[in-house]
Amino acid sequence: MLFLYKAKSNTGEIIEGTLSSANRFSLAEELRSHGNIPLSIKEKGESLMDKMSVFSNMFSKVSVNEQIILTKNLSGMIKAGLSLNRALSILKKQTKNYTLNNILTSLSDDINSGDTLSVGLSKFPNVFSNLFVSMTRAGEESGNLAGALSDIETNLEKSHSLTKKIKGALIYPGVILSAMLVIGVLMFAFLVPTLASTFKELGVDLPLSTRSIIFIGNFFSNNLILTFLIMIGAGFGLYFLFRAKFMAKYVDYIIVRIPVIGTLARELNTARTARTMSSLLFSGVSILRAVEITEDVVQNIYYKKVLNEAKIAVEKGAPFSRAFEENSLLYPVMMSEMVQVGEETGKLSDMLLQIASFYEEEIENKTKNLSTIIEPLLMIVIGSGVGFFAISMISPLYSILGSIE
Repeated sequence: MLFLYKAKSNTGEIIEGTLSSANRFSLAEELRSHGNIPLSIKEKGESLMDKMSVFSNMFSKVSVNEQIILTKNLSGMIKAGLSLNRALSILKKQTKNYTLNNILTSLSDDINSGDTLSVGLSKFPNVFSNLFVSMTRAGEESGNLAGALSDIETNLEKSHSLTKKIKGALIYPGVILSAMLVIGVLMFAFLVPTLASTFKELGVDLPLSTRSIIFIGNFFSNNLILTFLIMIGAGFGLYFLFRAKFMAKYVDYIIVRIPVIGTLARELNTARTARTMSSLLFSGVSILRAVEITEDVVQNIYYKKVLNEAKIAVEKGAPFSRAFEENSLLYPVMMSEMVQVGEETGKLSDMLLQIASFYEEEIENKTKNLSTIIEPLLMIVIGSGVGFFAISMISPLYSILGSIE
């Protein structure tokens, strides 16, 4: 049977954990034999709250924020002189995330069995990326694990911050368009049928645009629930369609060429490429391995292709900057020029860091003004829709007034 126990060690430290034993009494004896004083022992899962807590956390994930906090605290404790195993034990007590708790337990077990932290991290590819694992391994090999973890934290924080800023800037137009869509459906469902009945009673000849609006309005009015179900289904359908692998090349192609959004996408991928490469090279990772990991980090299929070309070029002894120079539609000219300078001076990681910092600042400035740029476009789209609707419904009324005169 599994038991959750809490005990006081001979040094006065409170320890908690899970152990298997025949019963509570035998577990208490086992704890005492190791010099610990049992404080509480209960069968695992016997509490309703424990069961509910485990169930609710079964589907929890380790967010980027949690990874940032984990690396920051782990780096700080190692710098303070704590052993890696002791640091992991403290972090395990602090976390309330079920998944992260299990990961920390596994990492602690791996350390106890003689494995390195990077080996333990590599067992969780869905949580810790190749970048995370490789930089950790480089830190272990160089004897500067705390510094490597600090660099990982910076990298995660910068990448997460950029992504969050862009998503935040796009929320406003998304909310406005969604609200207008719902309002439009309600207007078609309740207002248009009323006007349609008026036109019918008066026997007015209706233009094609008006007849089209009345047809749509009658459909919405008679099938309002079905209409909203279709809208929701279409939304989910488009979401999964755009995430499908066969659509990746089309979606990625469109994204980098949309006005305003395309510029942000290109600068984001440039900043992400430069920062990832810089962090890996600073950590001591070879340039070929750094390019491979960066290829995994970028999401756009066309940027992956450029990085693959760069890797092949380096393997053949060609300059690393050549691939960026030949793909100036994706990577700005500044990228190839700075990389070339870095290769010539032997300070490639420094140049890449400067590129990353420059474009991260550019993205931050542009996302602040994005709503100002998008507002006129929204007004044009909304105004066009409202104008078409108004003209289509008002023109028959003018016909009526003309016939009365």
